[in-house]
Amino acid sequence: MSKAIGLVEYRTISTGLMAADTLIKAAEVEVLEAHPVCPGKYIILVAGNLAAVKAAVSAAEAKYPELMVDSFVLGNPHEAIFSAIYGASEVGEVEALGMVETFSVAGAIVAADVAAKTANVNLVELRLARGMAGKSFILFTGDVAAVTASVEKASKAVSEDGMLLDTAIIPRPDKKLWDTIL
Repeated sequence: MSKAIGLVEYRTISTGLMAADTLIKAAEVEVLEAHPVCPGKYIILVAGNLAAVKAAVSAAEAKYPELMVDSFVLGNPHEAIFSAIYGASEVGEVEALGMVETFSVAGAIVAADVAAKTANVNLVELRLARGMAGKSFILFTGDVAAVTASVEKASKAVSEDGMLLDTAIIPRPDKKLWDTIL
């Protein structure tokens, strides 16, 4: 049985709470996060075996489609996603900084998973719509080629659903900038 994560994101808190109840009742999943994010949206992030996560996310998608912003199911997510969400990433030397900005929480997590699996990059931060008018972003480091490859692949994955907002690659970011954003 594979470990998987899934997320549903709703435009309203009340629908998000009802969807959370639906997710929990639909399959044996663990709720990792369930809370409001800006601007009054609600996210539910669950984990479990792949079949259970798919069933839970599908149940919520089917029951409340009209207010859903975005969703995903990832089988075997990259382990660096969790430390980036909780701000516990270790950052070594920074050769290049990559950023992918999205219109949804789900899009940012999918982009982070793709970026981490594409090349040897270190996920630094995964900001999930808090204080950002519903947008989310990921920051990651590595050598310029790895960061470029990860930005390209992650942005392609997110743009398919129309959730890509912007990207950036900064070779050799100035130490003052780096000290400011960490």
